[in-house]
Amino acid sequence: MAVITPRAVFVVRETDYEALLARHATRGQARFFLESRGQSLAEVEDRHARFHAVLGQARAAVPGDWRQALARRVDLDRFLFAPEDVVVTVGPDGLVANVAKYLRAQPVIGVNPAPDLYDGALARVAVAGLRALLPASAAGAAPVERRTMVQAALDGGQRLVALNEIFVGHRSHQSARYRIAVDGTAEDQSSSGLIVASGTGLTGWARSIGEATHLTVGIGAEEAAVGYWVREPFPSVATGTTLRAGRLAGAALAVTSRMNEGGVVFADGIEQDFLAFDWGRRVDLGPADRTLTLVVG
Repeated sequence: MAVITPRAVFVVRETDYEALLARHATRGQARFFLESRGQSLAEVEDRHARFHAVLGQARAAVPGDWRQALARRVDLDRFLFAPEDVVVTVGPDGLVANVAKYLRAQPVIGVNPAPDLYDGALARVAVAGLRALLPASAAGAAPVERRTMVQAALDGGQRLVALNEIFVGHRSHQSARYRIAVDGTAEDQSSSGLIVASGTGLTGWARSIGEATHLTVGIGAEEAAVGYWVREPFPSVATGTTLRAGRLAGAALAVTSRMNEGGVVFADGIEQDFLAFDWGRRVDLGPADRTLTLVVG
């Protein structure tokens, strides 16, 4: 039986320079647009050049007998990942979250192309380490973290998976109306929506809400648990504020929509990729049945 050669899949997003060219058609027009506003194109071009230099180094580190592929963030929902793939994101931490929901245990190596710009909480590998990490990852010998993910399961069978968090609310972030239930307790609420976040997501949106409300939920990144936070619940004769934050390990958080229009569920901040959540629909939220295999080098 033939052995399938591993494939290195590089995941990237467009640079600021590429976005400017797409918007303004030519380099000259992009330069005019920036300079007329007291800004310089040179810095944007320099970051673009540095990114492609790192990407070139990364691709050169792939073993000679391996296959390679390049996937852009905008095409991830159409890209077919294979079981033998080793995925390499070259970009900010958010790129790891973008690709995570399309994978099934394939190892992910996050390469940080600009440590002066990106924190590197997930994209923590220097490009110089790839030559050793790629074959080790394919062989299952690289050190990894199995990061818990969040899932939203709607009553119609649709499902969303996220590495950081899932949002439930109104698409305009105005008042969302719903019924929330967990561990035998339920109440009707009106709020600016709620999020369910993993331990990985505690460094982002959940942290912001927790600091503003002084409601913290401690969860490890590899722990099979997630937390929920309600944003600005409003008390009234018909709505309560008792269920504001908590930990979800066994029982799921059930949310039933009371919105005639505009209700949405979306993952990892990608508002365009939403599921409709109109009156009467129910979503159950909790830890996903799969994890992200993050190579930590």
